[in-house]
Amino acid sequence: MDVRAEYRLEPCRSALNPVRGMPFRWSLNPYMGCVHRCTFCYVRHFERRADRPSDDRYGQSIRVKTNVAEVLRRELARLSWEREEVALGTATDPYQPAEGRFRLTRACIGELAASGTPFSIVTRGPLIVRDVDVLQEASRAVEVGVYLSIPTLDERVWRTTEPGTAPPRSRLEAVRRLADAEIDVGVGIAPILPGLSDRPEQLEEVVRAARGAGARGVWASVVHLRPGVREHFLEALAEDWPEEVERYEALFATRAYLPAAVTKPIVEHVRSASRTIASPRRRAARESVAPPRPEQLVLTVWEGTARGAS
Repeated sequence: MDVRAEYRLEPCRSALNPVRGMPFRWSLNPYMGCVHRCTFCYVRHFERRADRPSDDRYGQSIRVKTNVAEVLRRELARLSWEREEVALGTATDPYQPAEGRFRLTRACIGELAASGTPFSIVTRGPLIVRDVDVLQEASRAVEVGVYLSIPTLDERVWRTTEPGTAPPRSRLEAVRRLADAEIDVGVGIAPILPGLSDRPEQLEEVVRAARGAGARGVWASVVHLRPGVREHFLEALAEDWPEEVERYEALFATRAYLPAAVTKPIVEHVRSASRTIASPRRRAARESVAPPRPEQLVLTVWEGTARGAS
C-alpha cells in the first residue's frame, strides 16, 4: 500500500540526544518519523509513549529538522564536548527518501567530521551511496562505521514486513559500492523473525551475500515487541501471515523480549555461517600488493539490539 507522507519543516532546539544502555552515549536523528513503515519497528513503542500514532498512521507525517546541522555545530563546539561516538539512525532512518531532497544527514556528517567526532550510521536506504565522497573524507579524520540493515533476502518477507523500503538486493549493492570506496561497512541481519526469516538457509543466504558484497562485519538480533509495536505487528501478521499469528501470540504472551533459549540458537547460526562461508573477495585480497588487515577478511557477529534493529 502506497502512503503519501506529509513533510513538516520545523527547526529543532537540540540535535544530540543522550542514550543509556547502548555501546554509544549519543544519538542524532535529522528527521522524526519514517516512511519505511516496517511492521516490527521498535520506534512505534516510543511513539505510543509520547501519545503519537503507532499504528498505520505512523510514517505519514515526517518532521524535517531544518536547522539540525547548525544546531549540531554549536553543540559540538562546546568545551564540554568529549568527542564521543554519535549514532545516526536510532529513531528514524537517516537515508529515507526525504534525505534526497533535504540533505540533512549529509550536512551532519560534515559537522561531525569537522569536529573530530566519530560516528556510526544504520540505514535501510541505498541513498547513502550518494554520500560516498563525504564519508570518505570523514573516514580520513575520524572513525566511521556504516551498517546496512538487511534482515532477509526473502522477497515475500521483505515486501510484507518492510513495505516502504528499498529491495534488499539494492541495499547489498550499496554495501558493495561503499566497500569498493573503502568505507568501513557492515550488515545488520535484524530483526530476525521466528518462523518467517530464521531458517538456516535464509540466514546463510544473507551472510553469503554480505560477504560477497564486501561487508567487513555482520551483527544479528531477533525481533522484540514492546507495547505499541506488538499490536501493530500482530495486526499486520494476521493480514499477511495468518498462519504465524498463533506462534507469535504464544512467544510474546508475557514478554517483549524473547528468552535466550529462543534467540541464542538463531544468533549462533549466523555466527557459525559467518565463520564457514568463504568470501569471494578473499582471493583478490591475497593477490593485492598491500597485505589486507585481518578485519577486512573476517566477518564478526555482535549479539543484541544495540546497533538499532529498526
